[in-house]
Amino acid sequence: MGAAPPTELKKGLKQRHLTMIAMGGVIGAGLFVGSGTVIAGAGPSAFLTYAITGVLIILVMRMLGEMATANPSTGSFADYSRTALGGWAGFSVAWLYWYFWVIVIGFEAVAGAKVLQYWIDAPLWLMSLLLMSLMTVTNLFSVSSFGEFEFWFAGIKVAAIVVFIALGTLFVLGAWPDRSLDFSNLTSHGGFFPLGIGAIFSAIVVVIFSMVGAEVATIAAAESPDPGRAIARATNSVIMRIAVFFVGSIFLLAVILPWNSAELAASPYVAAFKLMGIPGADHIMNAVVLTAVLSCLNSGLYTASRMLFVLAARREAPLALMSVNRRGVPMAAILTSTVVGFLCVIAAAVSPDTVFSFLLNSSGAVILFVYLLIAISQIILRTRTAPEKLTVRMWAFPVLSVLVVAAILAVLVQMALDEDARTQLGLSLGSWAVVVVLYFATKRLHRAPNVVAPVPAGAEAPAERVLVLANETVNGEELLDELRSIDRARKAEYFVCVPANPIDTGQAMHRGAVYIWEATTEAAQARLDRTLEILRSEGLQADGALGTYKPLRALADAVAKFHPDRLVICTLPEERSAWLRYDVVDRAREAYDIPITHVVVESVHVGV
Repeated sequence: MGAAPPTELKKGLKQRHLTMIAMGGVIGAGLFVGSGTVIAGAGPSAFLTYAITGVLIILVMRMLGEMATANPSTGSFADYSRTALGGWAGFSVAWLYWYFWVIVIGFEAVAGAKVLQYWIDAPLWLMSLLLMSLMTVTNLFSVSSFGEFEFWFAGIKVAAIVVFIALGTLFVLGAWPDRSLDFSNLTSHGGFFPLGIGAIFSAIVVVIFSMVGAEVATIAAAESPDPGRAIARATNSVIMRIAVFFVGSIFLLAVILPWNSAELAASPYVAAFKLMGIPGADHIMNAVVLTAVLSCLNSGLYTASRMLFVLAARREAPLALMSVNRRGVPMAAILTSTVVGFLCVIAAAVSPDTVFSFLLNSSGAVILFVYLLIAISQIILRTRTAPEKLTVRMWAFPVLSVLVVAAILAVLVQMALDEDARTQLGLSLGSWAVVVVLYFATKRLHRAPNVVAPVPAGAEAPAERVLVLANETVNGEELLDELRSIDRARKAEYFVCVPANPIDTGQAMHRGAVYIWEATTEAAQARLDRTLEILRSEGLQADGALGTYKPLRALADAVAKFHPDRLVICTLPEERSAWLRYDVVDRAREAYDIPITHVVVESVHVGV
């Protein structure tokens, strides 16, 4: 039987990769291309939209920072919602976040194809398909290739923004040939708020889309040696990135070009460089934009596939999505995540004029739901957390926390009142409703009756070879009592099989994706060793081994190896047992014509 878990996710990201990815990870088409749409919709005051949205993102990051440092063993921020609000909330956050990132994949592929059309006269759908395929292959090849790709491409994005800000500052301050200090574009084309003050709030949904991604740092922080310090550093770096990369560069764009310029709406940074007279600016900046698009497409696919992997580890997605190839790459999760991306490419071919704006808005609404659940979870968990565990605290709690919730709700209400955004809000709410319904439907579908079948005729014969299948319950007193009663003469041989499954060992709730299998194996082995020690201390003949992460397959392997005349399957009570939700006991009874005893353990010590 398989004593070792499947191949682990490759830990191929070095510190330099992580640092540069953190700096440039949120810079994509949403800034380089989508900012033109924001400025056209809000006027020269658009930088205020970025500032307001930036404050919201920073506060959400701080909330996540508080929860991550108070619970440093948690592998995903979806678990905070699960702990605070229940399983439906954690399920919602995880699946909605996955949905957001797979939409990003499709969006970036379409955006990249539009950039390529500047040089190549080819159909949008064809180039989108090529970009999707290229990034899929990159992610399938190895984690280290992804990290190296991101290191250099993120570096190019950051360098381009820094150069733009430096040159743009000189330009608007008059330190440029044939230029003088000029801020007239802020007011000379209909005023500072040409479309009304409300316009700066209506664009927040689009801007959130371009800033999202900073929260991923909290997942990595849970696995760092000093979570508190890592979170504080991440939060501070986000403040600087938003202030400089987003607010600073958008302000310069609004000063350099009229807000209603057609060139600004099409490609704002290219238009600004051309006005400044930089030779070849259009080609240079389009190359940078393409770099940014490919980088975000690549990161989106990486993030989505890892979220699917963790969902599968929690038994909230098919277990097959946990499969990892010999290079340590979760191939099934990557390919599944690309499916939606390819569907987006098809949508772009059907309606190329509307798909860009539609994807921005629909994804923005989904991420608002995720942030709303995160904010509510922080308020609830703060009241349950001991003060000494709050090494990173949310500022001005509970005032700012409540304001974040109110702000997110206000944006959602504004979307409902906006005729253009109402459809996207409705679709996003529909997506959330589908996720919640799926949670309760699958929970009900997999619920099996927790009954012990009558012992078959002939089972009164003394047991000689007893096979035990258990995981988190393997050290339960109820199980040990049952084993003692089965073999009162102390003459039977025992074989204990512990499936090395992340959800059953509890590691899926406490470890990031790349550490799940390592921690799972350690926890399962510790429980097996402890059980064998107890049985042998009582004079029983006991042996055992870890099984594959699939309980029924682990059972089949153990049966083939040990040839038992009695099976004992031990689970938690129905409401807490993943095995009972997936009918492990009933399916074992259908498969084996030997007495099977189902033991329910009410309480277990998770640590061993």
